[in-house]
Amino acid sequence: MTKLIIFTDLHMVPEGTTIIGIDPYQRLANGIAHVNRYHGDADRVIFTGDLAHHADRISYERLKTLVDQLSPPAAIMVGNHDRRDVFLDVFTDAVMDDDGFVQQVIDFGDCRAILLDTLFAPPYDYPKSHAGFLCQKRLAWLDRQLANAGDRPVLIFMHHPPHATGFAGMDMIRLVNEVEFYALARKHGNVRHIFAGHVHRTISGSSRGIPFSVFKSPVHQQPMPFDAPDASLSVDEPAAYGIAVVTRDGVLVHTEDYEIARRDAAFA
Repeated sequence: MTKLIIFTDLHMVPEGTTIIGIDPYQRLANGIAHVNRYHGDADRVIFTGDLAHHADRISYERLKTLVDQLSPPAAIMVGNHDRRDVFLDVFTDAVMDDDGFVQQVIDFGDCRAILLDTLFAPPYDYPKSHAGFLCQKRLAWLDRQLANAGDRPVLIFMHHPPHATGFAGMDMIRLVNEVEFYALARKHGNVRHIFAGHVHRTISGSSRGIPFSVFKSPVHQQPMPFDAPDASLSVDEPAAYGIAVVTRDGVLVHTEDYEIARRDAAFA
């Protein structure tokens, strides 16, 4: 059974900087220590983008010091807050495809994981570049990876959700070409689950008949009002990461609120 840990929306900042009073470095450090303690057997820890809040080199360097402390191997993706060039300058061993996008395929014994680059930049034209986009090169690459997956069920990881999640502000900056994406996801019939971040909220369900999971951030979270038009609203709620386990019958998905989670359970 393949076990995957998913962190998303790390929003690393330079030392001495906080986001709504929260230290992203310490929150992620606590999460990595928690993974090492309880999930050191994970097959991969996947970081699904928004690695640095302002895409600056210092923040990427701080992040790298934490990623290097992980016991399980890591796979790293980019999101709308990232810059590919700065990220790749620091994470020199990051995997890219032949066109220079930060995406890769990882084959495990019981599944194939496809990690997509949905960054809609450069140019960095805000707020447009906060939305996600898969160009024709990336769509063609995805088509090939789905086509040659063989008998393995496929898990797709992407920063931007490829459909509306109910939050008005965030839905304005979701993947803009979701119709093209889902046409491919349904074409081959082997996509078992889609994982995303971006929204800073735990969300699950299905779209076009394919199950999906969206995870919270280790830092700030999206407040619950669905009709808020501002995509930058944030609240301080418990940090979390996701856990996905591939079984013989499907995919199990959990969320671990690691800073408040307890294991010293008592009988009621």
